[in-house]
Amino acid sequence: MLNKTLAVLMLAAALLSACENTTETYPISGEECGPNDPVQTLDAADCAVVPAGI
Repeated sequence: MLNKTLAVLMLAAALLSACENTTETYPISGEECGPNDPVQTLDAADCAVVPAGI
């Protein structure tokens, strides 16, 4: 069972890594980003999530 779960997780990771990541449009509105928009340089590491209760 563990081998099947591991195989499914590896397949999912491979498929998700193949997804195209573009920063030319905003993800929700789909509006085109300008050359000086701050979203061009954003990364997931820029968003700090504070754990609940702190």
